[in-house]
Amino acid sequence: MQSKPNKRDRALLFRGRLATGMAAASISQAGLARAIGVDRSTISQLLTDGGTRLPNAQVVAECAKALRVSADWLLGLTERPEMGAELLAASLALTEAPRALIDEQIFNWHREAAGYKIRHVPATLPDMLKTDAMLRWEYDPHLGKSTDQAIGASRDRLDWMRAARSDYEIALPMHELTAFAEASGYYHGLPLALRKEQLDRMIALTEQLYPSLRLYLFDARRVFSAPVTVFGPLLAVIYLGRHYLAFRDSIRVESLIQHFDWLVREAALGARDVAAHLRALRASL
Repeated sequence: MQSKPNKRDRALLFRGRLATGMAAASISQAGLARAIGVDRSTISQLLTDGGTRLPNAQVVAECAKALRVSADWLLGLTERPEMGAELLAASLALTEAPRALIDEQIFNWHREAAGYKIRHVPATLPDMLKTDAMLRWEYDPHLGKSTDQAIGASRDRLDWMRAARSDYEIALPMHELTAFAEASGYYHGLPLALRKEQLDRMIALTEQLYPSLRLYLFDARRVFSAPVTVFGPLLAVIYLGRHYLAFRDSIRVESLIQHFDWLVREAALGARDVAAHLRALRASL
């Protein structure tokens, strides 16, 4: 059990952190005194007093504000010096999500998490399992003449992702595959030959890349998930359509890991059974 700091230790920690904060902010005793509206002798006493007394809350708050650190850090209650607003800004970001295959931002997140497990609930079929023909059908309306260039760049990134020694777990609602096989809903008008080729590719990859790649199918009538990707313990990203909502604080990342693991536990088909399901869909075409 960790011992509780005594008053003298707490006061010593405060003096050390006050001095550290002043040095980082390049502010003198006189400058800090002017900023918080006290005499210079007050700051001198805060830095040199060997007793056990801490300044009152008002002085601590004003020092924290002037030095752009948190009062909790000055008092030794946290190891993070940033103020609350700065911590929030660092832990939560809204990033534009271009309609462009594996875009640069997603690729950078994959590189950052190389070697960690990637958990992924895609918005449609997983991009990393799609054929070029499927990518062209899906993205031509948005990319036009640049589709071939985008597919080439995306293929390079997908190849890197598969070679990055990251384990991939993908959870997909069963109705997504059914709609794809039937060419209904989002996949309306998808040619039969393209659907057969795509299912063949998914069968091959789920078998060749297992267990590094594990695909699970869940029943969306029982469980549900928005599109989300969790990059190891580092980052969790929710896809909103026009934007990614990215979380870096450990509590929210862990919460989304637990959400994904719940989808896996509740999956109607586990990773070992998906290839057989894909073959049945392929045979029905």
